[in-house]
This record gives sequence, C-alpha cells and structure tokens, in this order.
Amino acid sequence: MSTGWQIYFDITRYGHIASGITWIGLLYYFNFVQVPSFAKMEPAARSNAIMILVPRALLIFRYAALLTFLFGLAYLAAANKAEPGYWHHPRGHSISIGAAFGIVMAANVWFVIWPLQKKIIAATTATVKEGKPAPPDQPKWARAAALASRTNTMLSVPMLFFMVAAIHLQKLWS
Repeated sequence: MSTGWQIYFDITRYGHIASGITWIGLLYYFNFVQVPSFAKMEPAARSNAIMILVPRALLIFRYAALLTFLFGLAYLAAANKAEPGYWHHPRGHSISIGAAFGIVMAANVWFVIWPLQKKIIAATTATVKEGKPAPPDQPKWARAAALASRTNTMLSVPMLFFMVAAIHLQKLWS
C-alpha cells in the first residue's frame, strides 16, 4: 500500500476507533448511570438535568455515532483499496456483520432516540419555564427512547465482537 493510502487508512481507522469509543461510552453512561440516577432524583433535579445535561450529552452522543459511521465507511473503502477483494475475505465477512449492527444502532440514535429525546427536552423545558402541563404522551416517549437505547446496548456486544475479533475469526468462514 502506498504511503498516502496508508495515512488515509490509519486516519480512518483511528478516527473510527476514537469516535466509536465516545459513542459507546456515552451509550453505556445513559443506560448504566443516567437512567438509574434519574429514577432516584427529585422531579425538579431531574428536570434541571434534562434541560442542562441531557442536550449536551445527546449532542456529543449523536455526532459520535455519525462520525463512527462515516469513519467506518471510509475505513472499509480504504481496506478494499488496500486489499482488493476484502469483502470476499473472512475478515471482511466478520467486519461487515459488525458494520450491519453499527448501522442499525446509528439509525436508532438519529431516527428514534434523538427525535424522542428532543420532544422530552422541549416538553420538560415548557413545563419548567412556562408552567405548561407535561404532555400525556411524554412517558411513552421516554419508554420508547429507553427501549431503543437498551436495544443499542445489547447490539453493541455482538457489534464489538465481530469488529474487534474479525482478524481472529478466519476459521468461522472457512
């Protein structure tokens, strides 16, 4: 592989890893720290956290998911350029399974979790700042967002397995 492609390959690989660590780290934070903590908070403290903490955490979360996705695509393109026929190689098979899990997870972030959380943040802000009553559907939004987030947590295990262990799974595809 030429030096230019090697640099591109390395940048996409390290970018994918760094953004992926950020994304999955925040996913685990939401599911193992924030959700259980919110359940124990007084309503005023929880509302304050939803208005201040959650928007910033979700901003980093969703853009880490996007960057992971984009760096992953760039990495796979570079891998195929560096090793023609990569998709027909056992390592390519394993990484493509991990990538499929990652794509579903990224779609969950952008098309399920974020739209629902936007509604929750807006409703909480309107309740606190304008005295409006909470929408009756707000608990449903929270449950649906939590379910999508927990689904991503479960999908993260096989996704990480297939992506990290791809180099060691040669016999799986023989």
